[in-house]
Amino acid sequence: MTEERWVWGAGLATIADDGTVLDTWFPSPATGRIPLGYDPKLPPDELDRLAVPDARRAVEIEIVTLEVDLTAAPTSTSDAYLRLHALSHRLAQPNTVNLDGIFGHLPNVAWTNAGPVHPDALTRLRPFLAREGIQVQGLDKFPRLLDYVTPPGVRIADASRVRLGAYLSPGTTVMHEGFVNFNAGTLGQSMVEGRISQGVVVGDGSDIGGGASIMGTLSGGGTHKVSVGARTLLGANAGIGISLGDDCIVEAGLYITAGTKVVLVDEPRRADGSPTTAKGGDLSGRDGLLFRRNSLTGAVEAVRRAGVGVTLNEALHA
Repeated sequence: MTEERWVWGAGLATIADDGTVLDTWFPSPATGRIPLGYDPKLPPDELDRLAVPDARRAVEIEIVTLEVDLTAAPTSTSDAYLRLHALSHRLAQPNTVNLDGIFGHLPNVAWTNAGPVHPDALTRLRPFLAREGIQVQGLDKFPRLLDYVTPPGVRIADASRVRLGAYLSPGTTVMHEGFVNFNAGTLGQSMVEGRISQGVVVGDGSDIGGGASIMGTLSGGGTHKVSVGARTLLGANAGIGISLGDDCIVEAGLYITAGTKVVLVDEPRRADGSPTTAKGGDLSGRDGLLFRRNSLTGAVEAVRRAGVGVTLNEALHA
């Protein structure tokens, strides 16, 4: 096992009164094993100063030092958080980290503007939290990316729309209605105005239009990891359950799944005069295709495209 498949970090774990680890923040995770000579009992001063209890939220803050093998499954809450940090710090790309069983290691948490609170304590603590101006922002297993990591060179219009564990490359813009789940993201400059689900990666120079949706693998039992190639446009309110190659376009409002019947416009007709067709899954990952709906017949069509695809507005990604 090479050290590149290991990640380590020193961080702060938030622990509720009943011993539940609610989260762990790793400010500077790194690839490799814990360095020789590093003494976990002598943590950095910047962490030691922050390791104090917060009576408002009924939590203790403890320093943890951890190393994880990214090819093995998570074994604890802090382990799971270190993996999510590794993705958001761009130490590992989506679908290269073993996240098997991660939901079992992430407790449901009441997320506030002062940090996590155990849900069972929320009713009791609510009057005191309100007095301190502390507001509950969500009840979920996953926190917001920007509460833990500030990815360089990235714009995120609404922090609540991007989860910790998202991988965002420099030059990416996530607009207000864009959404990026954990273990998903962009591999270059991209415009995100739609939904990038778990496991999905989007290539350099691509545009996920407003309201567009890319099918993930968390629901429905699917196993295919959908990807979008470079310079590809997924039109407004469109959706895909198949992969797109480079230089592709999906017309606005068109949803293509693996079972969608697609007319191949550029292929010769059959002997009986009917058009040549294919299932959407048969076209998954192919480059240079325009998917559209025929306005007269209603048929979904695929047309070969020449040249490169979309070009992003550089001013929006600087």
